[in-house]
Amino acid sequence: MKCKKLISAFFLLFTIPFFAQVYTEKIVGEKNQELKDSLKVADYPYALPIWGDKVAKKGYKLPYSAGLSLNYFWQDSEIVISNLQVGFNNGPMYNLDEIVRFDKSSVEAGALTIRPDIWLLPFLNIYGIFGKSNPSTKINAGIYIPDADNNWSEIANFSTKANFSATTFGFGMTPTIGIGGGWLALDMNMAWTDVSALDKPAFSYVFGPRLGKTFKLPKPDQNIALWVGGFRVHIAGNTNGNINLSDVIDLSTAQAKVDSGLTKVSENQGKVDAWWSGLTPAEQKSPANIAKHNTANRALESAGNLLTTLDGALSTASSSSVQYSLQKRPKDMWNFIIGSQYQLNKHIMFRVEAGFLGTRTQALGGIQYRFGL
Repeated sequence: MKCKKLISAFFLLFTIPFFAQVYTEKIVGEKNQELKDSLKVADYPYALPIWGDKVAKKGYKLPYSAGLSLNYFWQDSEIVISNLQVGFNNGPMYNLDEIVRFDKSSVEAGALTIRPDIWLLPFLNIYGIFGKSNPSTKINAGIYIPDADNNWSEIANFSTKANFSATTFGFGMTPTIGIGGGWLALDMNMAWTDVSALDKPAFSYVFGPRLGKTFKLPKPDQNIALWVGGFRVHIAGNTNGNINLSDVIDLSTAQAKVDSGLTKVSENQGKVDAWWSGLTPAEQKSPANIAKHNTANRALESAGNLLTTLDGALSTASSSSVQYSLQKRPKDMWNFIIGSQYQLNKHIMFRVEAGFLGTRTQALGGIQYRFGL
């Protein structure tokens, strides 16, 4: 199958973290008393953050109030698809959850992003998100039906990979605070990703708590920060669409697959009917046998209706359409994060981060430039 437009819906599982490790730090310790005293008497020279002058005079060291980051981000995430419904030529929609099984479907993508930010308040950073990405989606699925012994077998399958281009835009905020080099940041952002194959941009929400420590280096304003944390993704999961039949299936092999599938459905229906007829009246009243019989009939009816309707649509394939509805989500909402940042001076920082555990793997590298505003 060539499900390019349909599986573009599954691309929505690609999400981007935008956390940058700078923070307002409470200066503590006798060895830092001179710095603390200088902050209390010096005039704070910038308009942002709001109340920056008051906070500095209380012994807090503030970063430059504005910044611009350039990041490259890569991610590979397994996805779960459910409540799949398909119809043809605006006819009845068939729920295929019971008969369609997906195997290790995933989204892989690389993205280049720009992140402008400002410190609105001494402990609150806000930022914008602008990015371009090239995601690809891998889908492996099969149609399964049961027999009289409730053994399910595959009657058709497809495996496909599609590549896309996308644009991401959004905004976020990071409440954060540091004391004596240790710090806590709670990054959260909302983003919309515009894919040409979708009717409207896809929405995602990311929450990334991080706990870290900054270590000073011998040269002034140079340091290395290390952190651990988590990465949680929420995706708006409902997707609906209408596409041409020729964009969904390979027309050169579709008819043979439909004919074979209908034959297998008919054979298995005969086996189920023969099994049921061979039961005694008492056995037919057994709750286990009733459930087994109903499940088999329901699945075979769904497969038969789908294949019969598709068979009719293939007769006018050039003008036939497919309507679909589905829900998708990451297989795991959380994964673990480790990261580090090297600060060359108060203006320039270099950052790397990796995410793993669960079914999502990711990596990020970036450079940040900060200035007063």
